[in-house]
Formats: sequence, structure tokens, C-alpha cells
Amino acid sequence: MKFIFKTALLVFLLTISSCTKTKIGVEQDFQVNNFIWSGLNTYYLWQDKVPNLSDARFLNMQEYNSFLGSESSPEVFFESLLHQRDVVDKWSWIVDDYIALEQAFQGITKHHGMEFGLAAVEGSATDIFGYVRYVLPNSDASDQNVQRGMLFNVVNGTQLTRSNYGSLLFSTDSYTIHLADFVGGAFVSNGNTIALTKSAYQENPVFINKTITSGTKKIGYLMYNAFTTSFDGQLNAAFSTLKASGITELIVDLRYNGGGSIRTAKYLSSMITGQFTGELFSKNHWNSRIQGLISTENLVNNFANEIDNGNIKEAINSLQLTKVYFITTGSSASASELVINGLKPYIDVKTVGTKTHGKYVGSVTLYDSPNFSRTEASTEHTWAMQPIVLEVKNKLGENAPDGFDPDKELSEDYANLGVLGELSDPLLQRTITYITTGAKGISTRSGLQFEEITNSKLELPTRNNMYVELNDF
Repeated sequence: MKFIFKTALLVFLLTISSCTKTKIGVEQDFQVNNFIWSGLNTYYLWQDKVPNLSDARFLNMQEYNSFLGSESSPEVFFESLLHQRDVVDKWSWIVDDYIALEQAFQGITKHHGMEFGLAAVEGSATDIFGYVRYVLPNSDASDQNVQRGMLFNVVNGTQLTRSNYGSLLFSTDSYTIHLADFVGGAFVSNGNTIALTKSAYQENPVFINKTITSGTKKIGYLMYNAFTTSFDGQLNAAFSTLKASGITELIVDLRYNGGGSIRTAKYLSSMITGQFTGELFSKNHWNSRIQGLISTENLVNNFANEIDNGNIKEAINSLQLTKVYFITTGSSASASELVINGLKPYIDVKTVGTKTHGKYVGSVTLYDSPNFSRTEASTEHTWAMQPIVLEVKNKLGENAPDGFDPDKELSEDYANLGVLGELSDPLLQRTITYITTGAKGISTRSGLQFEEITNSKLELPTRNNMYVELNDF
């Protein structure tokens, strides 16, 4: 259903937008600032907490125009309108290229295929190191034989630090990593280097899908790395394979999954279950202005028995499970946490790993157009916003702002990451033990542990995201 504004106030705001653009003409920054203010005033979840977004903030057009012209940088202007940045709103962002943003939502980015984390070197206030989390197939990294668990602390001959990692790793398309070993409490170069080059790449988030037999248990294992709508069909096909193999237990590995589409989260949860079609999976809570304009049926996300992404409609392959196991870390965020939260009122949900990120709110892409949708977006610029616009709760009205604590705590050991999908992976091995014996064991944070700084996914425009689309409601 297309969203239609139904109040005189919103019509007035759109009139302001139109008049301002006519008056200012080619002043692009002014136009973008007008778009930013109008969009946040209308949709922003915490609009009523920001005085500069108040409907009563400006007495006349002259005052409004003066405010828009007070800051020439759209990024700075956007940041100035957010509510308690890094305390409450940690996730809203703005981009100057919505084409790249749209591609990123479909898993298309410039990528060399090496997903990695960065962590602090113990005892140093500046130095950091990288560790390889996984390698994408048919990528430059896979061609260069990059392996999970490799460590590197030097890039292009320069020691990685808290202040230079952005320019060395994320502001260039090509660089060389210098591999190291951890010996006697220090990182020591082993003399090996790998040159990597980024190119356009689309990641299939269905990374591993297999059946593991352990004793009398037939266990499905799915490593799923993003809630990408363009791969809903592949996700459903993976469940068809698991169903055909006759699994009775399921492990869904979300350790590196920072989220994505709320709709895809609903589909995954419906594939795990299947016996709750039509019942409430989650409910969206918008700001008071928007909440009253959306029909009740478009505020709720119900368990489904069919994938419906426009040109894709197919029956969901459901497993009818009453228990599921998730592998989680601090990189498991937003839509990953929504699946856990949405299933908890219905089936037995177990988690192994470390505490999840704690992202309980969702965003929407707003464009500079009469109704903020992609249709009729301005041709004068390609700015777009991804502000937080809704809070998501489960059937019981609950979510987890501080993240979900694991039932069985076990952190990844940088010195012993193992092979994903194999018993050499300590997190997978411990989850299988949990399934087969029912024993949680002693919670541990063992092995080589350091303070996490960031990871390669957090540097993408779609980092830790949970979103809806304007035509979803």
C-alpha cells in the first residue's frame, strides 16, 4: 500500500518544501537541508524530543529559511537534528549517493571479499590489528587464498592504529595486508603479504547450509549473514534442502549478521516455524504523528506462508520447529535480534555465543520527493536519509535495547577461530554439544581476547540496519 499524507499539517510541510525550492533555485545545499528538516520533522521517531524539529519552531518562512541556510554541510545539519547522538540514536545516517545505498541494500558493494574485524592491541593506546572473519566465494580474497583466522597488523607497510585504519582500509580500493602471528603476547610479522583489490560484488547472505549428524540427532546448520530481500528465494531454497534432509534440530548462525529487511526477518521466522501463520510476529511503533496515519494491518508483521516480494511469490518451506538455536555475537544486530525477539513468545529459543548488539529500532529510506518516496526524487542531487522511524516489539510488547544475553556464553578466540560449518569452530561445536546433551556447561570467555574496535561490515552504509520500505505500509 502506498502511504498517503492525510493531515493539514503534513500538507503544509510539503508546501513549505515546494515554496522554498522555487525561491532558492540552484542553492543545492539549501534544498537538501530543507529535505532533511521536512523528512525528520515528519518521520523521525524522536521528533518530539528535538526542539529544532518542533512544528512551532519557526514563526514564518523567513525564520525557517534563515535556519536552513545556517549550515552549508548536509551531514552536519542532519547530525544537529538527531536526538542524543551515540546515546539514544546511534543509528540514523545520511548519504550523498542513494544509488550506492540501494545497491548496498541488495548486497552489492565494492568488495575484495575479505570480511574482517579490528581489535585493540593489548597494552597499546594506539595500535590495532585485523583478523579475518570469513572470505566470500569467487572474490579477489578467495583467489588470493585468504583464510579465516589470518591476522594482520600492518597495511601498505604502516602499522594499523585507531586513527589511520579508515584511510588505510576503507578509503581506498586496493591495499596490501602484512600477515602476523601472535607469539608470546605480541604480534610478530611472518613475512607474508597479500594484495587485495575491491570490485563490484553481490554477496549471497546464505553462506553455509548443511546437515550435521551427531549421534541420533540430525541437525541443520545455516550461516546467514544479512537480511537481503533479493535473496529471499535462495533462503527459502535452503530451507527446502533442510526440510528434505529430515532435520529435527536447527542452528541459525547470526554471529556476523548486522540485520536488514524486517520483511525478510518475518520470512525467516516463518520458515523456522510454520505453525503460526497469520499470528503476530512483531509490531511497528512510529512517532505519534505517523502512527495514527497507518492502518492497523500495516502496523503489524504477521507470520507468513508465502514470500511476496512483488515479482516473487512462492510458498514458504517451513520446518514446524518448536525449538531453535542461534549463534550470536555483538555483531548480531537489528533484524537478527528481531528474529530472536519475535520467536520467543512462540517457541523455545536458545542462544550460544556472546551478547547481541541491542538494536531495537528500524529505519526507512527517505528521498527528496513530494512524499519522500523514490518516485519523483529530485534530479538535482542524490542525497537520501536513513533515519530511525520506528520501534519494533514482539507479541508481548517486548524488545531488548541492551541486547540478548546468551544462554551459553562463549566468545570467539582470535587464535582459534576454526572453520565455519565444521566442528573445529568452537561456537558450532559448543552449540551441538548443547543440543545433544542439554548441558550449558560453564560460561567462558576463553582464549585470545581483545577490545573490538570495528569490523568491515560496520563501515558499509547499511551497517547494523533494520528497515522497512515506504511501499511496505
